[in-house]
Amino acid sequence: MWSRLSAAAVPAAERMDWFADLVSSQLVTTAIRSESPGSFWAEAGVLDLGGVQVSTFEFSALHSSRTAAHVRRSDPEQYQLGLVTHGSMSLAQNRSDSGMFSGDMVLWDTSRPMWSDALPGADGLIRAVTLSFPKAAMPLRGARVERLLAQRVPGGYGMGAILAQYLRSLTAHAPDCGPTELEGLGAVALDLVGSCLAARLGAEGALTAEARETALLARIDAFVDHNLGDPGLTPAAVAARHGISLRRLQLLFRGRGESPAARIRRRRLERCRTELADPVLLGRPVHEVAGRWGFTNPSVFSRAFRDAYGVSPTEYRQEAARKGSARQDPARGISGARGARPSGGSPRPPR
Repeated sequence: MWSRLSAAAVPAAERMDWFADLVSSQLVTTAIRSESPGSFWAEAGVLDLGGVQVSTFEFSALHSSRTAAHVRRSDPEQYQLGLVTHGSMSLAQNRSDSGMFSGDMVLWDTSRPMWSDALPGADGLIRAVTLSFPKAAMPLRGARVERLLAQRVPGGYGMGAILAQYLRSLTAHAPDCGPTELEGLGAVALDLVGSCLAARLGAEGALTAEARETALLARIDAFVDHNLGDPGLTPAAVAARHGISLRRLQLLFRGRGESPAARIRRRRLERCRTELADPVLLGRPVHEVAGRWGFTNPSVFSRAFRDAYGVSPTEYRQEAARKGSARQDPARGISGARGARPSGGSPRPPR
């Protein structure tokens, strides 16, 4: 479960100090400075993945520094990897400087001094995801890692894109998992970090077989999702694209409880279901939705959809439209009596 913290409950004059204490307790001790402390804002979420921690932060523009004195005072002996999802940031450490970046990642070592600047997006805020893990858990060792500190890791292609997407998915879906599942997600995160950084160094051979397998599966998943609309996307095509045999592909998927073909079909059906529920696409015929996601035979698609969701595609679309209409008019009953306040009031999910 996320531990969520917000500056909303803190007097404006105390929010900078509050955020500095928060960063010190959840990441590392740093000094934080803002050009506009009176209007400073911050929120955070923290989730434990069993020895690995994922944190989300939303905050106003700031400058932060971790000096040698800070390191002597407190050092969790971790590597931390930050992904900037909104706004931009720069980080300097170990005689390297990332320069300003957005949508990319950067790695730092808590045992070394560092300096960082963060500039907001159009809404005045920076949003970032940070993965923290013990140095001993890093699949790569020593001087190899030092070469990567404060080096921008592009999040738009290759293993960087796969890792960035995984970090985003953790913030959205990990809180729904149980303790054992969370530990598994943390282990996958470490394998992906190792594979991404090893690829930057050309040192894939330094990884364990398990880490290489996790990275291969992540690349396969990304390839499948990117090519769902291609009717020629088959397990044989996936195996050929990744230079492995069909038998090897099937063995990789054995531990997942679904075959490669089943995954392709499930992901296609999920995309179709999303579009069928979209009110903007009500005028698009069902067979066109199916064809857009690789189903060339309407009858085969209809049977597969009914087997997966218990209703026909047309029935699902009609029910989704009915529910959407009822949400717009609470008097029709789906959201309770007109004017009633929604119950629960769950906190805003991290971004």
